[in-house]
Amino acid sequence: MTVKYQPPDAAKSPRFAGIKTFMRLPHVKTFEDVDFAVVGCPFDTGVCFKTGARFGPQAIRETSALMRNYSMNLDVNIFDHLSGVDYGDFDITPGYIVETYKQIAEQLYPFYDAGVFPVVLGGDHSITLGELRATAKKYGPVALVHFDSHLDTWDNYWGQKYAHGTPFRRACEEGLIDTEHSIQVGIRGSQYGREDVQGSIDLGFEVLTANELHEIGIAEGVKRIQNRVGDAKTFLSFDIDFVDPSMAPGTGTIEVGGFSGYETMTLVQGLRDINLVSMDLVEVLPTIDIAGKTAYMAANIIHEVLSIIAIQKRDGKR
Repeated sequence: MTVKYQPPDAAKSPRFAGIKTFMRLPHVKTFEDVDFAVVGCPFDTGVCFKTGARFGPQAIRETSALMRNYSMNLDVNIFDHLSGVDYGDFDITPGYIVETYKQIAEQLYPFYDAGVFPVVLGGDHSITLGELRATAKKYGPVALVHFDSHLDTWDNYWGQKYAHGTPFRRACEEGLIDTEHSIQVGIRGSQYGREDVQGSIDLGFEVLTANELHEIGIAEGVKRIQNRVGDAKTFLSFDIDFVDPSMAPGTGTIEVGGFSGYETMTLVQGLRDINLVSMDLVEVLPTIDIAGKTAYMAANIIHEVLSIIAIQKRDGKR
């Protein structure tokens, strides 16, 4: 396919001009001649502490105007191999999480049917359950690579089954995740008890805590992820609070002891041999984001994932 959709030439259209789309991609609601589509999911009803992640998609889009097409780290120009669009935002129903799950799944099905890789901008982490419902309908249970400081496998909040701390327990109960090939990376912070981490392990996840990852190093952490996932079709879910709050303060539930921008990018680049079928990036809260650096961190993570997709397309692996 000849690449059709890509950002405009910055020498002709300044980066501060135009409607704010991801990387200044065309805002086109189409799947024809498209390899990937960025779509916002501005829903934050599932949070338990600070609200405002509903504004995350627009913040990520705004800062992503600085992103260029070439990844120096992975030595690839994304748009030499991929055509991509900013699809806009999903329709959601603020305050009504069950209805929103249905809306997310129904609006995501066409992406998969068209063979388009979806990049979903959250929103809080509760949205991932709706996405996984659509993903499993297409592919069956998928492996999960989950970067986060929190497990998000608690059973309930205040007696409610749906919140941003419960999506992966619900997904396991619904048979959406292949936990034998899934891993949760970067878990840290205070817990209610030892049973919190044990709960994820009992569901079948491998848990690589932040302390352990700091001790074994990034290269060994990448190996752990690769060995766990193998060649399984994989959903990547990235909560920005994986990154240390010194680098990413604009999120609702920070945890100290996280990872630098360099460490984060190196981990993401290590996913290049994984069979990714979808991704989301969640929990950017721009109202408390100093200088927009959390949103820009998010944009860089997505840029590197798109670079991986470009490499896989170039090498005939997708």
